[in-house]
Amino acid sequence: MMHLTVNGHKTYCYTGGKVFDASQPTAVFIHGVLHDHSVWILQTRYLAHHGWNVLAVDLPGHCRSEGEAPSTVEEGADFVMALLQAAGLQRAALIGHSWGSLIALEAASKLKDRVSHLVLVGTAFPMKVSQALLDSSLNEPLKALRLVNVFSRSTLAPPSSAVAAGTWVYGASMALGRRVLAGNPKVNVFHRGFKACDSYANGEQAIQQITCPVLFVLGAQDQMTQPKAAQSLVTAARNAGKSVQIASLPVGHHQMSEAPDETLFAIRDFLKP
Repeated sequence: MMHLTVNGHKTYCYTGGKVFDASQPTAVFIHGVLHDHSVWILQTRYLAHHGWNVLAVDLPGHCRSEGEAPSTVEEGADFVMALLQAAGLQRAALIGHSWGSLIALEAASKLKDRVSHLVLVGTAFPMKVSQALLDSSLNEPLKALRLVNVFSRSTLAPPSSAVAAGTWVYGASMALGRRVLAGNPKVNVFHRGFKACDSYANGEQAIQQITCPVLFVLGAQDQMTQPKAAQSLVTAARNAGKSVQIASLPVGHHQMSEAPDETLFAIRDFLKP
């Protein structure tokens, strides 16, 4: 792992157990609402041991990273741009999940040729959140967390390559969500993240402005960001002449743990020169 000072605040980056090597290409991983760097454990460790620098960040105000938690997708994108500057990176691949996919998309639209590849996992646009769930995330966050974890999952025990064989992923995800929420007593990062997803309006314009190829990793059983909800981005990208690939996995919203190998292989193959 390594710490970078971004916008004057200490930022935690998981490096997959390898020392950062400026001669290698870099992949930046961006988590979603009530998550942290740990959701990318398999994908990041593999890439880190196969010729890539990996920076799996905790977003500001989340877990081990200081600073104000982003209240909009645009603020999250500005953080990613500052992160690249702090790391001395001229170019990187951006890989985001859910809210993180919107942040990656917005950042890629601003960074243009400085982004080599864009991977959108469990994405949608617009990424609307029901008013009931927004209210619950604000007023009854633990109830909302339970609802999200029921809707998010297509399995209760993932393949052994994700974590350990037989791990109860619902319980593990609940524990992670509680830890992320409790880690910032100043701000309800659950509600703030959901509100940022719900209010983001620049998706179609952003994907027309990217200059790199884009991979969509979608879960066929995803009830949080249904595959059909990504089609506006797919269509806008194709209409703008972008290089588009789609990986459809038979799982829900947590592709990284529900289909860890398939998610890894899709990303790995997409990143090959």
